[in-house]
Amino acid sequence: MKKLKATIIGAGSTYTPEIVEGFTARKELLPFTEFVLMDIDEKRLEIVGGLAKRQMEAVGFRGDIIMTTDLDRAIDEASFVFGQVRVGQMASRINDEKIPLKYGCLGQETTGMGGFMKALRTVPVIMDIAERMKKMAADDAWLINFSNPSGIIAQAILNETDTKMVGLCNCAINMLKEIEDTIGTREFDYEYVGLNHLSFITSVIKKGETENLVSALSGKAGATMKNVPEIEYDPALLRAIPYIPSSYLSYFYTREQQIQKCREAEQSRGEECRDLEANLIKQYADPNLKEKPVELEKRGGSLYSTAAVSVAEAIYNDKQEVHVLAAKNNGAVPFMNNDDVIEVKCKVGSDGVTPLPVTVYNDYVVGLMQAVKAYERLAVKAAINGDRDAALAALMVHPLIGDYDKAAPMLNEMLEVNREFLPRFF
Repeated sequence: MKKLKATIIGAGSTYTPEIVEGFTARKELLPFTEFVLMDIDEKRLEIVGGLAKRQMEAVGFRGDIIMTTDLDRAIDEASFVFGQVRVGQMASRINDEKIPLKYGCLGQETTGMGGFMKALRTVPVIMDIAERMKKMAADDAWLINFSNPSGIIAQAILNETDTKMVGLCNCAINMLKEIEDTIGTREFDYEYVGLNHLSFITSVIKKGETENLVSALSGKAGATMKNVPEIEYDPALLRAIPYIPSSYLSYFYTREQQIQKCREAEQSRGEECRDLEANLIKQYADPNLKEKPVELEKRGGSLYSTAAVSVAEAIYNDKQEVHVLAAKNNGAVPFMNNDDVIEVKCKVGSDGVTPLPVTVYNDYVVGLMQAVKAYERLAVKAAINGDRDAALAALMVHPLIGDYDKAAPMLNEMLEVNREFLPRFF
């Protein structure tokens, strides 16, 4: 059998048992002969990797399972590299959430200032992984990344390297699941358009029918994610959009409510996750545990293993099936540049990822996507070059910031707090 090697970078994450469950469910369709679990945190890797190994052995996997802190060893001859890194770990996330609140700005992991700082820390790391893959991985290797902010990372990798790469998120798969539950069938076609964590379902049409159900569904479906405080939208807002927005758009629509929720919370989401992870790690250390515990569902990331592993399967088996992914536009969305990374339906097979044309949208979608994409382009420039001017420009164009008197001191403080992870800025 041809060697088929899967590598998980950031395997000390508490999410790892989730993706391993996805592998075990598809072990016949993705016949991996070697799994490498890589992390820089040796203690976490030993505990989480131990559970992952027990999971795979429980379903009869007889290949090699290797745990390592050596990135080159992990990438060497890999067929699929799955990225789930968190540079600065949970402490940096908590800073991302708390510091912006002092300036009257949103504190959130992937949106606004918090997402910007995570991008500055993470883009260079994923760029390094992509460059190593070109030298050491298998000739037809793919990088499947769900490290956040996934869209900005994809914007960097797909434009600054020639590594084969897929950026993904679990928002779309959860939104579609909620629509299925609401209308009672998965027999429907849909249009999905946006950027990562800034997306809309603009059309839902049942098989054999012609009526677009989006207006009727907009107040009933949207898949609120566990890490996004839920906001109930006014009917007038939903008529004005008038599509099904991903839950992250509540930060744009009701920003003051969301900022206030962050201020009033006893703990930030990062602090909640820190405590939840401590409990999960204790459970993972149990040598008798051979499956992911139900508590992992509280961590968020619902269905992301389904999203990640099914994309790998579609590539490996040339399934030519449709997935919602972050990919270079190449004309699929007519109002965006060809090299803009957008999040849309894509056809996926061994020949790669092809975005499908988007036809249903309005001026609201155009304006918001173009503004946030301008921010993302500047964020990539800042991250790669350590460019403070580009960093400030990114914050000034971002719809959630845009105020120099807030942006400039906030940027200075957060760069200093992140100094050890941002050598290019210093």
